[in-house]
Amino acid sequence: MALDHLCATWRSDYVRSVGAEPADGSGGAGGSGSGAGPSGSLFERILASGEPDDRTLIVRRGPTCFVLLNRFPYTSGHLMVLPNRAVADLAALTDEEHSELWSTVTSAVTALRSAVDCDAVNVGLNLGRAAGGSQSDHLHVHCVPRWEGDANFMTVAAGTRVLPVSLDESWSRLRKAWPLAGA
Repeated sequence: MALDHLCATWRSDYVRSVGAEPADGSGGAGGSGSGAGPSGSLFERILASGEPDDRTLIVRRGPTCFVLLNRFPYTSGHLMVLPNRAVADLAALTDEEHSELWSTVTSAVTALRSAVDCDAVNVGLNLGRAAGGSQSDHLHVHCVPRWEGDANFMTVAAGTRVLPVSLDESWSRLRKAWPLAGA
């Protein structure tokens, strides 16, 4: 079977444009030590964009970490848990960031199970470009809901993913399902 390519060249425009100029006009969320340039990492720019959470798809904001619905999901409800500042490796997290990151991952799994009634959840990180991390300057934990039989004929035969729930609806469901205690 030949590998089919679906060109989504608009993705590069999105990555370059998101939050290029924060609402406060400061020129970006730099100064994080990320090495990502004066505007900061893609995720720092999203966090500092000044846009409403329903537009940026930020599900939850915490003191040191936040949760972002993946705009290019593997499945409906695919989200990411990230530190607020760009760090490329787990060892670079402060104790506070480390604690909040993993407690937020736990809350994210709880919210996914409630919001999208999934059978399971894949949780993982890609640390470094060689590991598959397309945004390797800012670590992020993927939380991907899974259902029995979700690798159906569309994925297997047509190489296409079907997302039955829109990003807006996924965002709304996850916000409503987010656990209150320890959130």
